[in-house]
Amino acid sequence: MSTLPLRPDDVLRRAHLVGNYYGFTPFAQIAESRKGMKTRMAYPEGLPFESLDPVAQDVATFLKQVRELGLAPSVHEPLFVWHTNAAAGRPAPKNLTIQFHALGAERPIADAVLIRAVRSLVTDLAKEEPVIRVNSMGDKETRARFSRELTTFFRKNGGTLPERCVTCAKKDLMEAAELLISEACAEDLPSSTDHLSEASRKHFEELLEYLEDTATPYELSPHLLSRGGAWSDTCFEMRTDGEVRAWGSRYNDLARQFFKSSLPSVGALIRFPSSSRDVVKPMKDSRKPRFVFVHIGMEAKRESMRLADELRHARLPLTQSIGVESLTEQMRLAEKMNPPYLIIMGRKEALERAVILRERATHTESVIPLSELTARLAAVG
Repeated sequence: MSTLPLRPDDVLRRAHLVGNYYGFTPFAQIAESRKGMKTRMAYPEGLPFESLDPVAQDVATFLKQVRELGLAPSVHEPLFVWHTNAAAGRPAPKNLTIQFHALGAERPIADAVLIRAVRSLVTDLAKEEPVIRVNSMGDKETRARFSRELTTFFRKNGGTLPERCVTCAKKDLMEAAELLISEACAEDLPSSTDHLSEASRKHFEELLEYLEDTATPYELSPHLLSRGGAWSDTCFEMRTDGEVRAWGSRYNDLARQFFKSSLPSVGALIRFPSSSRDVVKPMKDSRKPRFVFVHIGMEAKRESMRLADELRHARLPLTQSIGVESLTEQMRLAEKMNPPYLIIMGRKEALERAVILRERATHTESVIPLSELTARLAAVG
Protein backbone atom coordinates (compact mmCIF):
# COMPACT_ATOMS: atom_id res chain seq x y z
CA MET A 1 0.00 0.00 0.00
CA SER A 2 1.42 3.39 -0.96
CA THR A 3 2.48 5.87 1.70
CA LEU A 4 0.86 9.31 1.74
CA PRO A 5 2.84 12.46 2.64
CA LEU A 6 0.62 13.30 5.60
CA ARG A 7 1.65 14.01 9.16
CA PRO A 8 -0.22 11.88 11.73
CA ASP A 9 -1.53 15.01 13.47
CA ASP A 10 -3.01 16.18 10.17
CA VAL A 11 -4.75 12.82 9.64
CA LEU A 12 -6.25 12.97 13.14
CA ARG A 13 -7.34 16.59 12.68
CA ARG A 14 -9.15 15.67 9.48
CA ALA A 15 -10.78 12.66 11.15
CA HIS A 16 -11.97 14.90 13.98
CA LEU A 17 -13.51 17.42 11.57
CA VAL A 18 -15.30 14.71 9.58
CA GLY A 19 -16.50 13.15 12.84
CA ASN A 20 -18.03 16.45 13.98
CA TYR A 21 -20.09 16.94 10.84
CA TYR A 22 -21.36 13.36 10.73
CA GLY A 23 -21.88 12.85 14.46
CA PHE A 24 -18.90 10.66 15.50
CA THR A 25 -17.28 11.58 18.84
CA PRO A 26 -13.52 10.98 19.36
CA PHE A 27 -13.17 7.88 21.52
CA ALA A 28 -10.08 9.43 23.15
CA GLN A 29 -12.28 12.28 24.40
CA ILE A 30 -14.72 9.82 25.99
CA ALA A 31 -11.87 7.82 27.50
CA GLU A 32 -10.34 10.98 29.02
CA SER A 33 -13.65 11.92 30.65
CA ARG A 34 -13.97 8.41 32.18
CA LYS A 35 -10.35 7.57 32.96
CA GLY A 36 -11.14 7.15 36.64
CA MET A 37 -13.77 4.53 35.78
CA LYS A 38 -11.56 2.28 33.66
CA THR A 39 -11.36 -1.38 34.69
CA ARG A 40 -9.08 -3.89 33.02
CA MET A 41 -11.02 -6.72 31.42
CA ALA A 42 -10.12 -9.86 29.51
CA TYR A 43 -11.53 -10.78 26.13
CA PRO A 44 -14.80 -12.72 26.41
CA GLU A 45 -14.43 -16.41 27.05
CA GLY A 46 -14.96 -18.35 23.86
CA LEU A 47 -13.92 -15.48 21.57
CA PRO A 48 -11.47 -17.04 19.07
CA PHE A 49 -9.34 -13.87 18.88
CA GLU A 50 -6.35 -15.47 17.15
CA SER A 51 -8.55 -16.89 14.40
CA LEU A 52 -10.21 -13.54 13.62
CA ASP A 53 -9.10 -11.68 10.51
CA PRO A 54 -6.92 -8.56 11.15
CA VAL A 55 -9.80 -6.06 10.83
CA ALA A 56 -11.98 -8.11 13.19
CA GLN A 57 -9.10 -8.19 15.69
CA ASP A 58 -8.89 -4.39 15.58
CA VAL A 59 -12.65 -4.12 16.12
CA ALA A 60 -12.54 -6.65 18.99
CA THR A 61 -9.75 -4.65 20.65
CA PHE A 62 -11.86 -1.50 20.34
CA LEU A 63 -14.95 -3.24 21.81
CA LYS A 64 -12.84 -4.41 24.74
CA GLN A 65 -11.81 -0.79 25.41
CA VAL A 66 -15.46 0.30 25.27
CA ARG A 67 -16.35 -2.31 27.90
CA GLU A 68 -13.37 -1.36 30.08
CA LEU A 69 -14.72 2.19 30.30
CA GLY A 70 -18.08 0.87 31.50
CA LEU A 71 -19.92 2.19 28.45
CA ALA A 72 -23.21 0.49 27.65
CA PRO A 73 -24.54 1.65 24.26
CA SER A 74 -27.99 0.46 23.27
CA VAL A 75 -30.55 0.92 20.51
CA HIS A 76 -32.07 3.69 22.65
CA GLU A 77 -28.73 5.43 23.27
CA PRO A 78 -26.42 4.44 20.41
CA LEU A 79 -22.76 5.39 20.46
CA PHE A 80 -21.24 6.94 17.33
CA VAL A 81 -17.46 7.24 17.75
CA TRP A 82 -14.20 7.29 15.85
CA HIS A 83 -11.02 5.75 17.21
CA THR A 84 -7.35 5.62 16.29
CA ASN A 85 -4.31 3.53 17.23
CA ALA A 86 -2.24 6.73 17.53
CA ALA A 87 -1.80 7.75 21.17
CA ALA A 88 -0.97 11.31 22.27
CA GLY A 89 2.60 11.63 23.54
CA ARG A 90 3.84 8.56 21.66
CA PRO A 91 5.45 8.15 18.23
CA ALA A 92 2.91 7.59 15.48
CA PRO A 93 2.46 3.91 14.59
CA LYS A 94 3.90 2.73 11.28
CA ASN A 95 0.43 1.77 10.10
CA LEU A 96 -1.96 4.50 11.18
CA THR A 97 -5.56 3.33 11.48
CA ILE A 98 -8.80 5.21 11.98
CA GLN A 99 -11.98 3.36 12.94
CA PHE A 100 -15.55 4.66 12.73
CA HIS A 101 -18.26 2.82 14.69
CA ALA A 102 -21.99 3.03 15.28
CA LEU A 103 -22.78 0.83 18.31
CA GLY A 104 -26.44 0.12 18.96
CA ALA A 105 -27.51 1.46 15.55
CA GLU A 106 -29.97 -0.97 14.02
CA ARG A 107 -31.34 0.85 10.99
CA PRO A 108 -29.52 1.08 7.63
CA ILE A 109 -29.25 4.85 7.98
CA ALA A 110 -26.29 4.15 10.29
CA ASP A 111 -24.55 2.19 7.52
CA ALA A 112 -25.18 5.07 5.10
CA VAL A 113 -23.93 7.76 7.50
CA LEU A 114 -20.81 5.73 8.26
CA ILE A 115 -20.11 5.18 4.54
CA ARG A 116 -20.55 8.91 3.89
CA ALA A 117 -18.21 9.86 6.75
CA VAL A 118 -15.52 7.37 5.73
CA ARG A 119 -15.82 8.48 2.10
CA SER A 120 -15.29 12.11 3.14
CA LEU A 121 -12.17 11.27 5.15
CA VAL A 122 -10.66 9.01 2.47
CA THR A 123 -11.27 11.74 -0.11
CA ASP A 124 -9.54 14.30 2.11
CA LEU A 125 -6.54 12.06 2.75
CA ALA A 126 -6.10 10.60 -0.75
CA LYS A 127 -7.03 13.82 -2.59
CA GLU A 128 -9.34 11.86 -4.85
CA GLU A 129 -12.83 10.39 -4.73
CA PRO A 130 -12.68 6.71 -3.76
CA VAL A 131 -14.45 3.94 -5.63
CA ILE A 132 -17.06 2.50 -3.23
CA ARG A 133 -17.93 -1.18 -3.65
CA VAL A 134 -20.90 -2.52 -1.68
CA ASN A 135 -22.34 -5.97 -1.03
CA SER A 136 -24.39 -7.81 1.58
CA MET A 137 -23.46 -11.18 3.07
CA GLY A 138 -26.73 -11.29 4.98
CA ASP A 139 -27.50 -12.70 8.40
CA LYS A 140 -26.89 -16.23 9.75
CA GLU A 141 -29.81 -17.60 7.75
CA THR A 142 -28.41 -16.07 4.56
CA ARG A 143 -24.86 -17.27 5.17
CA ALA A 144 -26.12 -20.81 5.76
CA ARG A 145 -27.98 -20.74 2.40
CA PHE A 146 -24.97 -19.22 0.66
CA SER A 147 -22.63 -21.84 2.13
CA ARG A 148 -24.86 -24.61 0.81
CA GLU A 149 -24.80 -23.02 -2.64
CA LEU A 150 -21.00 -22.73 -2.54
CA THR A 151 -20.70 -26.38 -1.49
CA THR A 152 -22.82 -27.43 -4.48
CA PHE A 153 -20.87 -25.12 -6.79
CA PHE A 154 -17.47 -26.55 -5.85
CA ARG A 155 -18.79 -30.13 -6.01
CA LYS A 156 -20.28 -29.69 -9.49
CA ASN A 157 -17.42 -27.67 -10.95
CA GLY A 158 -14.43 -29.20 -9.20
CA GLY A 159 -13.10 -30.72 -12.40
CA THR A 160 -12.80 -27.34 -14.17
CA LEU A 161 -11.68 -25.12 -11.28
CA PRO A 162 -8.08 -24.55 -10.15
CA GLU A 163 -7.02 -27.45 -7.92
CA ARG A 164 -5.86 -25.28 -5.02
CA CYS A 165 -9.28 -23.58 -4.93
CA VAL A 166 -11.06 -26.94 -4.75
CA THR A 167 -8.68 -28.12 -2.00
CA CYS A 168 -9.22 -24.88 -0.07
CA ALA A 169 -13.02 -25.29 -0.33
CA LYS A 170 -12.78 -28.46 1.77
CA LYS A 171 -11.51 -26.32 4.69
CA ASP A 172 -12.99 -22.84 4.17
CA LEU A 173 -15.64 -22.11 1.53
CA MET A 174 -15.36 -18.32 1.79
CA GLU A 175 -11.58 -18.38 1.49
CA ALA A 176 -11.90 -20.67 -1.54
CA ALA A 177 -14.42 -18.27 -3.10
CA GLU A 178 -12.05 -15.34 -2.54
CA LEU A 179 -9.25 -17.36 -4.12
CA LEU A 180 -11.40 -17.99 -7.18
CA ILE A 181 -12.18 -14.28 -7.43
CA SER A 182 -8.47 -13.35 -7.19
CA GLU A 183 -7.71 -15.77 -10.04
CA ALA A 184 -10.53 -14.38 -12.21
CA CYS A 185 -12.33 -17.74 -12.24
CA ALA A 186 -15.51 -16.62 -10.47
CA GLU A 187 -17.79 -15.91 -13.42
CA ASP A 188 -20.39 -18.50 -12.33
CA LEU A 189 -19.80 -18.18 -8.59
CA PRO A 190 -23.08 -17.92 -6.61
CA SER A 191 -23.95 -14.48 -5.22
CA SER A 192 -24.84 -13.93 -1.57
CA THR A 193 -27.47 -11.34 -2.50
CA ASP A 194 -29.44 -14.02 -4.35
CA HIS A 195 -29.95 -15.80 -1.02
CA LEU A 196 -30.70 -12.93 1.37
CA SER A 197 -33.30 -13.50 4.07
CA GLU A 198 -36.25 -11.11 4.05
CA ALA A 199 -34.76 -9.02 6.87
CA SER A 200 -31.35 -8.80 5.19
CA ARG A 201 -32.86 -7.99 1.81
CA LYS A 202 -34.89 -5.14 3.29
CA HIS A 203 -31.86 -3.78 5.17
CA PHE A 204 -29.70 -3.83 2.03
CA GLU A 205 -32.36 -2.25 -0.18
CA GLU A 206 -32.88 0.58 2.33
CA LEU A 207 -29.13 1.22 2.50
CA LEU A 208 -28.91 1.47 -1.29
CA GLU A 209 -31.86 3.87 -1.28
CA TYR A 210 -30.03 6.12 1.20
CA LEU A 211 -26.89 6.08 -0.95
CA GLU A 212 -28.86 6.92 -4.08
CA ASP A 213 -30.99 9.59 -2.39
CA THR A 214 -27.84 11.32 -1.10
CA ALA A 215 -26.01 11.08 -4.46
CA THR A 216 -23.35 8.80 -3.00
CA PRO A 217 -21.69 6.96 -5.90
CA TYR A 218 -21.25 3.21 -5.40
CA GLU A 219 -20.83 -0.04 -7.29
CA LEU A 220 -22.67 -3.26 -6.48
CA SER A 221 -19.98 -5.87 -5.99
CA PRO A 222 -21.26 -9.45 -5.60
CA HIS A 223 -17.66 -10.67 -5.38
CA LEU A 224 -16.90 -8.55 -2.30
CA LEU A 225 -17.05 -11.11 0.52
CA SER A 226 -16.64 -11.00 4.29
CA ARG A 227 -15.14 -14.11 5.80
CA GLY A 228 -15.57 -15.58 9.26
CA GLY A 229 -18.24 -15.31 11.92
CA ALA A 230 -17.44 -11.73 12.89
CA TRP A 231 -19.29 -10.08 10.00
CA SER A 232 -22.87 -9.92 8.73
CA ASP A 233 -25.09 -8.03 6.28
CA THR A 234 -23.51 -4.90 4.77
CA CYS A 235 -19.90 -5.02 3.72
CA PHE A 236 -18.08 -2.38 1.68
CA GLU A 237 -14.64 -1.21 0.64
CA MET A 238 -13.19 2.01 -0.72
CA ARG A 239 -10.30 2.14 -3.16
CA THR A 240 -8.00 4.87 -4.45
CA ASP A 241 -5.16 4.19 -6.85
CA GLY A 242 -6.44 0.63 -7.05
CA GLU A 243 -5.67 0.03 -3.37
CA VAL A 244 -8.13 -0.69 -0.56
CA ARG A 245 -8.10 2.31 1.79
CA ALA A 246 -11.12 1.42 3.93
CA TRP A 247 -13.16 -1.68 4.68
CA GLY A 248 -16.33 -1.96 6.74
CA SER A 249 -19.19 -4.24 7.71
CA ARG A 250 -21.92 -4.98 10.21
CA TYR A 251 -20.63 -7.00 13.17
CA ASN A 252 -23.70 -7.67 15.33
CA ASP A 253 -22.57 -11.13 16.51
CA LEU A 254 -19.09 -9.92 17.46
CA ALA A 255 -20.59 -7.07 19.51
CA ARG A 256 -22.91 -9.51 21.28
CA GLN A 257 -19.90 -11.34 22.73
CA PHE A 258 -18.79 -8.18 24.54
CA PHE A 259 -22.19 -6.87 25.66
CA LYS A 260 -24.00 -10.17 26.36
CA SER A 261 -27.09 -9.01 24.49
CA SER A 262 -28.07 -8.00 20.99
CA LEU A 263 -26.21 -4.85 19.98
CA PRO A 264 -26.64 -4.10 16.27
CA SER A 265 -23.44 -2.36 15.15
CA VAL A 266 -21.52 -1.33 12.06
CA GLY A 267 -17.93 -0.17 11.71
CA ALA A 268 -15.17 0.62 9.26
CA LEU A 269 -11.39 0.76 9.40
CA ILE A 270 -9.25 3.14 7.36
CA ARG A 271 -5.56 2.30 7.04
CA PHE A 272 -3.02 4.81 5.73
CA PRO A 273 0.67 3.96 6.13
CA SER A 274 2.65 7.09 6.97
CA SER A 275 6.35 7.83 6.58
CA SER A 276 6.29 10.02 9.69
CA ARG A 277 6.93 8.64 13.17
CA ASP A 278 6.47 12.04 14.82
CA VAL A 279 5.21 12.14 18.39
CA VAL A 280 1.44 12.57 18.30
CA LYS A 281 0.23 15.79 19.88
CA PRO A 282 -2.82 15.88 22.17
CA MET A 283 -5.88 16.72 20.11
CA LYS A 284 -7.38 20.10 20.91
CA ASP A 285 -10.79 21.28 19.82
CA SER A 286 -10.87 24.96 20.69
CA ARG A 287 -13.91 25.71 18.55
CA LYS A 288 -16.98 24.94 20.60
CA PRO A 289 -19.89 24.30 18.25
CA ARG A 290 -22.13 27.32 17.82
CA PHE A 291 -24.67 25.24 15.92
CA VAL A 292 -26.17 21.82 16.56
CA PHE A 293 -28.20 20.44 13.67
CA VAL A 294 -31.28 18.44 14.78
CA HIS A 295 -33.25 16.33 12.28
CA ILE A 296 -36.76 14.92 12.53
CA GLY A 297 -37.75 12.26 10.01
CA MET A 298 -35.99 10.40 7.23
CA GLU A 299 -36.40 13.18 4.66
CA ALA A 300 -34.48 15.52 6.95
CA LYS A 301 -31.80 12.89 7.58
CA ARG A 302 -31.21 12.45 3.87
CA GLU A 303 -31.01 16.20 3.35
CA SER A 304 -28.55 16.61 6.23
CA MET A 305 -26.29 13.92 4.74
CA ARG A 306 -26.24 15.81 1.46
CA LEU A 307 -25.39 19.04 3.32
CA ALA A 308 -22.67 17.66 5.62
CA ASP A 309 -19.69 18.11 3.30
CA GLU A 310 -20.80 21.56 2.16
CA LEU A 311 -21.06 22.73 5.79
CA ARG A 312 -17.71 21.11 6.64
CA HIS A 313 -15.90 22.75 3.74
CA ALA A 314 -17.31 26.10 4.92
CA ARG A 315 -15.58 25.41 8.30
CA LEU A 316 -18.69 26.32 10.26
CA PRO A 317 -18.51 25.53 14.02
CA LEU A 318 -21.29 22.95 13.71
CA THR A 319 -21.97 19.39 14.76
CA GLN A 320 -24.84 16.96 14.29
CA SER A 321 -25.86 13.38 15.03
CA ILE A 322 -27.22 12.24 11.69
CA GLY A 323 -27.32 8.55 12.57
CA VAL A 324 -29.25 9.08 15.83
CA GLU A 325 -32.91 8.73 14.92
CA SER A 326 -34.48 9.60 18.28
CA LEU A 327 -35.27 13.31 18.66
CA THR A 328 -35.07 12.93 22.44
CA GLU A 329 -31.55 11.51 22.20
CA GLN A 330 -30.50 14.22 19.75
CA MET A 331 -31.77 16.91 22.14
CA ARG A 332 -30.00 15.25 25.07
CA LEU A 333 -26.71 15.37 23.16
CA ALA A 334 -27.39 18.98 22.12
CA GLU A 335 -28.01 20.01 25.73
CA LYS A 336 -24.64 18.56 26.74
CA MET A 337 -22.91 20.74 24.12
CA ASN A 338 -24.98 23.82 25.07
CA PRO A 339 -24.67 25.66 21.73
CA PRO A 340 -26.04 29.19 21.19
CA TYR A 341 -28.08 27.98 18.20
CA LEU A 342 -30.09 24.96 17.09
CA ILE A 343 -30.72 24.22 13.43
CA ILE A 344 -33.95 22.25 13.11
CA MET A 345 -35.21 20.37 10.10
CA GLY A 346 -38.37 18.28 10.07
CA ARG A 347 -40.23 16.65 7.22
CA LYS A 348 -41.98 19.90 6.28
CA GLU A 349 -38.71 21.83 6.17
CA ALA A 350 -36.98 19.08 4.19
CA LEU A 351 -39.71 19.11 1.56
CA GLU A 352 -39.57 22.91 1.42
CA ARG A 353 -35.74 22.80 1.38
CA ALA A 354 -35.37 25.02 4.40
CA VAL A 355 -34.35 24.90 8.09
CA ILE A 356 -35.37 26.69 11.26
CA LEU A 357 -32.57 28.55 13.07
CA ARG A 358 -33.39 28.90 16.78
CA GLU A 359 -31.41 31.19 19.09
CA ARG A 360 -31.58 29.34 22.41
CA ALA A 361 -31.09 32.37 24.67
CA THR A 362 -34.06 34.29 23.25
CA HIS A 363 -36.07 31.41 21.68
CA THR A 364 -36.34 33.49 18.51
CA GLU A 365 -36.62 31.52 15.28
CA SER A 366 -36.06 32.27 11.62
CA VAL A 367 -36.61 30.17 8.51
CA ILE A 368 -33.61 29.88 6.18
CA PRO A 369 -33.72 28.37 2.67
CA LEU A 370 -31.05 25.72 2.13
CA SER A 371 -29.68 27.74 -0.76
CA GLU A 372 -28.77 30.49 1.74
CA LEU A 373 -27.86 28.31 4.72
CA THR A 374 -24.06 28.31 4.50
CA ALA A 375 -23.84 32.08 4.01
CA ARG A 376 -26.35 32.84 6.79
CA LEU A 377 -24.62 30.56 9.29
CA ALA A 378 -21.22 32.02 8.40
CA ALA A 379 -22.62 35.49 9.14
CA VAL A 380 -24.01 34.36 12.52
CA GLY A 381 -21.09 32.09 13.49
